[in-house]
Amino acid sequence: MRTIAFYSPKGGVGKTASAVNIAYLASAGGYSTLLWDLDPQGAASFYLSGGTPHKGKKISKLLEGRAPIKDFIQEGIYPNLDFIPAHKSFRNLDIRLEEDERNLPLKAMLSPLTEDTSLVVLDCPPGQSRLTEQVLKVADVIYVPLVPTWLSLNSWQQFNEFVREKKLGQKKLRPFFTLADRRKKIHRELLAQNAELFDKPSKAIIPCSSAVERMGEKGLPLELLSPRSQPAISYRQLWSEIQAELRI
Repeated sequence: MRTIAFYSPKGGVGKTASAVNIAYLASAGGYSTLLWDLDPQGAASFYLSGGTPHKGKKISKLLEGRAPIKDFIQEGIYPNLDFIPAHKSFRNLDIRLEEDERNLPLKAMLSPLTEDTSLVVLDCPPGQSRLTEQVLKVADVIYVPLVPTWLSLNSWQQFNEFVREKKLGQKKLRPFFTLADRRKKIHRELLAQNAELFDKPSKAIIPCSSAVERMGEKGLPLELLSPRSQPAISYRQLWSEIQAELRI
């Protein structure tokens, strides 16, 4: 089993759209995939239930080892793609991990899945917390969506420094540009510097597009909603890079 995470220090950068589209592509490729919606806003759960609000379960029993993770998994509407829906109790997850040493670490929670699951995709809430540290420890690779602006790059540098100081594995970080709008000069300039800005730049550039916005309206991944759109093509390229890196 391999584990990847989609994380951003700030919201509104296409993190959840990326997690959902990659999870769907993995499942469509025949991999048994689980997406854990760790963001209490529950957007990933909305997408994976076909646009129907889905109520998850309170996480306390899982944290305390009183219930197995399989009790929290919902069978998705797409073959090979299940998910753990978000729940409002996830808002306190980082606090619980910080305050109570009896709580299981994320790695222990996921360990029972190793035989039945090929890929776990973690959709993480923004911010830097105890949960962020847990995700960085358990994930094989962390994908960080960035809007091509200097403010976004500044957030990336701060996160990179946080990971370095905590010794959480800078080599795991994979930034990639999202919401790219080539009509904007600053976007064009930073996209042109992609190879110089990052140690391991992604060739996948996710453009700003109404197709991504319609995902929220229809509750569908791009492969089903608009497979010929440029964002769908870019996500297929990103998935190809992920496959190559994870060797799955």
